[in-house]
Amino acid sequence: MQYETILYETKNKIGYLTLNRPHCLNAVNDRMIEELEAFWYERKYDLRARVIILSGAGEKGFCGGLDMKETGPATFGLSPGEVYRFQMKFSRLILAMRQVPQPIICAVHGSAAGAGFSFAMASDVRIITPDARFNAAYLNIGLGGADMGSSYLLPRLIGAGRAYEFLLTGEFMSADDACNLGFVSRIVPRDKLMETAKEIAKIMVSKNPIGLRLTKEAINQNLDAAGLEQALNMEDRNQVICIYTNRLGK
Repeated sequence: MQYETILYETKNKIGYLTLNRPHCLNAVNDRMIEELEAFWYERKYDLRARVIILSGAGEKGFCGGLDMKETGPATFGLSPGEVYRFQMKFSRLILAMRQVPQPIICAVHGSAAGAGFSFAMASDVRIITPDARFNAAYLNIGLGGADMGSSYLLPRLIGAGRAYEFLLTGEFMSADDACNLGFVSRIVPRDKLMETAKEIAKIMVSKNPIGLRLTKEAINQNLDAAGLEQALNMEDRNQVICIYTNRLGK
């Protein structure tokens, strides 16, 4: 499809996805939801891109969440059935990010609020700038703080204790807090953000492509594994597949 709100290109097995509404902090409108839904569906079957780097256009920040000037007011005026349909489409973007086989490296500068926060949570690696900050803005617009996968992902990423605080207050998590809590991998200067993301992506791309995909799948599955035995069973299966594909030279 022809994209209006996002940009995408593939270079050297790395996919570059950019949220492209810089005039409004890359806020999510109906069109962006439709485009991201189609984009992540296509990535499920994409063999060209082994890693995706996700970033936001412009200097203001990564993503300000739902566009409260364009999409927000209309959403609050929908019927219950229409609201449920909207919520399903919007929130399932987070599930789609977890289901694509490519690891996602999220490069965040400035604000990542609401859905922007959730896009960062749903990524596999997060690289940020010193001015980056995150918040569960859903709570601040009259909704619940548990939205767009936040109640599932954030406690697993930083622990339930601090997750409660951020989800119940809607207050911002600073770059330093994000690093100290283990939410992000690195804090780098703004001019080094994409360079650092590319360096990490290149390391991933150099690995066995099947092993890379199976590693993401194993982590996803084992976050909810019933115990060590189930986790080991998943890992054993993956290693057998990797050994066999290596033997075939694929």
